[in-house]
Amino acid sequence: MRSLGGLVVAGAVSMLLAAAAQEASAQTAAAPVGGPGWTFNLTPYLWMPWLKVDLDYNLPRGLGGRLPTSLTMEPGGIYTNLRFGGTFTAEARYDRFSVLTDFIYLNEGFDFSHTRLRSVDFLGAASQPIRAGAAVSASSVSKTTIWTLAGGYTVLEGDWGNLDAIAGFRYLGVNATTGFTLAAAFTGPLGNSAALGGSSNVSANRDIWNGIGGVRGRIRIPNSYFFIPYYADIGAGGSNLTWQVATGIGYQSGRAGLSAQYRYMSFHEGSSSVVPKVSMSGPMIAVNLTF
Repeated sequence: MRSLGGLVVAGAVSMLLAAAAQEASAQTAAAPVGGPGWTFNLTPYLWMPWLKVDLDYNLPRGLGGRLPTSLTMEPGGIYTNLRFGGTFTAEARYDRFSVLTDFIYLNEGFDFSHTRLRSVDFLGAASQPIRAGAAVSASSVSKTTIWTLAGGYTVLEGDWGNLDAIAGFRYLGVNATTGFTLAAAFTGPLGNSAALGGSSNVSANRDIWNGIGGVRGRIRIPNSYFFIPYYADIGAGGSNLTWQVATGIGYQSGRAGLSAQYRYMSFHEGSSSVVPKVSMSGPMIAVNLTF
């Protein structure tokens, strides 16, 4: 199933072009329309990232140990294998004050080519890691939710554009399940051999909350509708580190705008966590609607 944000982006491009054609006079300001009082912006977007989710599963009871696993998806595959998803940003602004929220949900399937069992690490004195070649088959389902909520204040503003300082939090929720079949032989420290085979399922569920701070805004290109959007934040809390950056080129005409950006987002929890790392990076197309 396609991303909800992607469907809205595709439909809104024609509306943006119509708005530009109906513009009566040239405008040099590339910022969204908005006078005194409240203004609201809705920005559905289509993000096509390289997605990587590192997991450190606990093996089922009776086996003991860990199953380090990596789930990866290339930009084209993320929507081919998407079961359900939605992406959007929304903003409410009053004078120099603003509230921003960003929401991402991906229910993604990963086949054998996108599920890598890095090793099978059993507990016990006679055990040893068995490398990923032991896997005959493996497949995974990962449900990833990322929610950001932040307040902002415009500290610099002029004909050149604006700079907002922001502070808030970011939530990461990961619910993943991997089914696998193993068939391998391994040798213990005394030279004894044993064969391993069979199928099983492992699951991991993790909720992470982080405080964040950063900057965002637009740099206007003089005598045109074009602008350069930028965004950067960094934070910590439930994870050791989370950070995000994005920039690109945008076009604003009246109440509708379109931008093409490159965006990177990462979470690092450390090797002892059941979800050591999640990262997303790639191109993004966003439509901005101002009310």
